[in-house]
Amino acid sequence: MKTALLSDANRRLDRALQYVSISADATERLRRPQASLTVSIPVRMDDGSLRVFEGYRVHYDNTRGPTKGGIRYHPDVSLDEMQSLAFWMTFKCAALGLPFGGAKGGIALDPKALSRLELERLSRGYVDAIAPFIGPDTDIPAPDVYTNAMIMGWMMDQYSIIQGHRSPAVITGKPVSLGGSRGRRTATGTGAFHVLQAMMAKLGRSPADLTVAVQGFGNAGSVIARHLFDSG
Repeated sequence: MKTALLSDANRRLDRALQYVSISADATERLRRPQASLTVSIPVRMDDGSLRVFEGYRVHYDNTRGPTKGGIRYHPDVSLDEMQSLAFWMTFKCAALGLPFGGAKGGIALDPKALSRLELERLSRGYVDAIAPFIGPDTDIPAPDVYTNAMIMGWMMDQYSIIQGHRSPAVITGKPVSLGGSRGRRTATGTGAFHVLQAMMAKLGRSPADLTVAVQGFGNAGSVIARHLFDSG
């Protein structure tokens, strides 16, 4: 199994360790995920055929608390990518002092090739497969690439059905009407913009000094593009 992305993350960990002092035990634990789940998700398509999709959910480290991380739908999703992104979620939460560990999940597919009903069956089937692996005190998913509030709503509903009671705390990024937070949809792009502003202030740069390339124009890219345009 190729693990190029996780190997690269470990090389960056080695560089960071030159500037801090932590125990050899902690270093060794941070080199690999605590748990990686691979699931098969059978989906009845609109034409009556059956397709089986491969999905993943990774818990990297839960030392600080329940793991937290998005779920993405993309053709290039792989276990290596999920493990490396869960690695980075672990350090992002720690750097901000948040009481969460790092996780990530996804399904390998082109979501644009599925109908809305097929996407709903897929999303609910994914939750059926990973339900024992997630929960408000264990692992809390969220939207990511090509997933949105609607999909999070389906997933929360399916988890609630499995548990036998309403469980809105299992997932973030839900519609506000289902217990989601206002401003969640724009939070990622807005946060990236604030980071860029802070970096510019530290470097003494002005908007006139910079051009910016934005990869993608979805939940994050479209929002930061608007902020960048409005700020010059």
